[in-house]
Amino acid sequence: MTSPLDEPLKKALGPRTSAALAKGLKLQTVGDLLSHYPRRYIRRGELTELTHLPLDENVTIVAEVLSVSQRSMQARKGSILEVKISDGKGILSLTFFNQAFRKEELVPGVRGIFAGKIGEYRGALQLTHPDYELFDAADLGDGGEATRAFLETLVPVYPATASMTSWQIQKAVSVVLDTLPPLTDPVPAAIRTRRKLMSYERAVQSIHRPSTDAEWAGARKALRFQEAFVLQAALLQQRAKLRSVASTPRAAGGLLAGFDAALPFTLTGDQQRVGQEVAGDLQSGTPMNRLVQGEVGSGKTLVALRAMLAVAESGGQSALLAPTEVLAQQHFRSIVKTLGPDLAARLRPVLITGQLPVAEKRKALLAAVSGSARIVVGTHALLSDNVGFFDLGLVVVDEQHRFGVDQREALRLKGTTPPHVLVLTATPIPRTVAMTVFGDLDISTIAELPGGRVPIKSFVVWNKPLYDRVWSRAAEEIAQGRQVFVVCPAIDAKEVEEVEPGAEVAEPSAAGAPGSKQAQKIANVTETAAELRAHPALAGLRLEVLHGRMPSEEKDGVMQAFAAGRIDILVATTVIEVGVDVPNASTMVILDADRFGVSQLHQLRGRVGRGGVPSVCLFVTHAEDGTLARERVEAVASTLDGFELAQKDLELRQEGDVLGTTQSGGRSSLRLLRVVKDGALIAEARELASAVLEVDPQLVDYPDLAEALARRLDAEAEAFLSKS
Repeated sequence: MTSPLDEPLKKALGPRTSAALAKGLKLQTVGDLLSHYPRRYIRRGELTELTHLPLDENVTIVAEVLSVSQRSMQARKGSILEVKISDGKGILSLTFFNQAFRKEELVPGVRGIFAGKIGEYRGALQLTHPDYELFDAADLGDGGEATRAFLETLVPVYPATASMTSWQIQKAVSVVLDTLPPLTDPVPAAIRTRRKLMSYERAVQSIHRPSTDAEWAGARKALRFQEAFVLQAALLQQRAKLRSVASTPRAAGGLLAGFDAALPFTLTGDQQRVGQEVAGDLQSGTPMNRLVQGEVGSGKTLVALRAMLAVAESGGQSALLAPTEVLAQQHFRSIVKTLGPDLAARLRPVLITGQLPVAEKRKALLAAVSGSARIVVGTHALLSDNVGFFDLGLVVVDEQHRFGVDQREALRLKGTTPPHVLVLTATPIPRTVAMTVFGDLDISTIAELPGGRVPIKSFVVWNKPLYDRVWSRAAEEIAQGRQVFVVCPAIDAKEVEEVEPGAEVAEPSAAGAPGSKQAQKIANVTETAAELRAHPALAGLRLEVLHGRMPSEEKDGVMQAFAAGRIDILVATTVIEVGVDVPNASTMVILDADRFGVSQLHQLRGRVGRGGVPSVCLFVTHAEDGTLARERVEAVASTLDGFELAQKDLELRQEGDVLGTTQSGGRSSLRLLRVVKDGALIAEARELASAVLEVDPQLVDYPDLAEALARRLDAEAEAFLSKS
């Protein structure tokens, strides 16, 4: 039976209103509308404080009309109607052009709800052509009980758009609620009783039509738990589904034993532990679906390479998908070097990228499809239809946050039988995000760094005297035989390279030191390189540039020259963000650091401090003290602990940015649940959902939960979950 929540809004509200809700708010069904919850509640008797309204933001406020005046426009025909509204303290102007008729209803003393974008004119805040809904004077009565009841009534304020006001949404919700059939509850009654939660049906009514503050608070509590419970049940069910199919067991043997014996160092305790977890997955006969997270330089790639050797032992192949050509090439060279000449000759690693010469690419494709290449490293080119494998046993995805699930799935489907999947990330994930976004993955953590690492010193450069010192410090490092990275957010004055969600991006222009006249312009590779070549402290030094727009061979040549020590200063974009390993590089200068996100800054800093020599990272920023952008930079400079930074990042960034639609698909559409503060709730919901599914995997005795999962896993979301 179809749920009333699946009914199209067009049927429930008519074509005009449903079209406006679909266009402005992406609401298509009754369930979509009912889960578009109020962001706050106001009372008709409570006037909104007008002194702290945010400029350039849409607001919905309650106020009283103070005065109305009309005047003719000077430059052209027509009139301006100016209405002053007040909360009793502050005053806000409403401006209407050629709408003199509004003075008949906007009379002094009348109250109402006003909505629009806050602007400024001659130093005063104003709303131009705002929408409004006035309170009926008849409802105010004579000040008795009826009046008090009217003024105390809670009015929901919804996230709205310019074409769909909060009260229009409220009216649409009311129409739906008035005709809504009984609703089933996906949370089992026993769990609701134990947690003292109201039913789903009552919660829906109470959140949209509360009589008291306690009522909407109780509704939010119930709906927040339901959201966590259904989400975790969906992830756990998918986890079970992934483990229900068979995969070829891959047991390690002589290849791995010989490799380990030849290593010139001892694996860290974390590397050994995670290696054992991966080995257990590979031998289990069900597809591994594991995420390995670890600090920059913690040795995740070595763990992946050991897994590749276990797969190669049984004749299987491994494919490593890297986000950039620079990183793919570096991975390839590193794997060949780490394997040594004998193992490399036996396993025949090949590289496949989009800009590979035709003859080389043809050889690599043949080696992959014939099975002679046991290890295939590449970029998005691996996803092409013309790339095939003889026996794909393991898919390794490096820096998972740089890929969408569709790309990972395209590679996984190249296996004759479901291959094992190992996902690597150097961006530590807070536990609540891991449970919410990657709840169907097994998660391993490498926190321990290899011995010999010297902690990186980090400093924030925020004024011109400090900025001038940056380049003399760089020259001092180079004089000691070391090398310097300089990172810019833009390639040139017109093109910004990929910046992490949560960072602040503006139009790129010429570089400028903090405190200079050019302080608001964005540093770019082209102009920064010219500036540094002309800098007296850096005269005669070997300086090159690296960015994503360069041809593949040129990028690879520059990177190899830098790694070989033939370049002193590399001015680059974020193409060097992940995986680039140059032990002799001791200094990282990040210009306009406030243009990058927390994890991106941490990744960039991780490019130095890899060679046992004292290293420094200098975050150059124009952001003013006290701003969110400055706080983000200061947070990274204050600690080298990526897990601490991940939690700070979670607190600083918006929820949608954290979850990311590219990565999380349907999972990012959290309504009331907040991974920043609802960690305990998410963990409890997972435990309860696990208990239900353990006893009744098919949810035969829980049809309402099964229905909710089926609705949540519509075609698009189900496809997403199966690809994770």
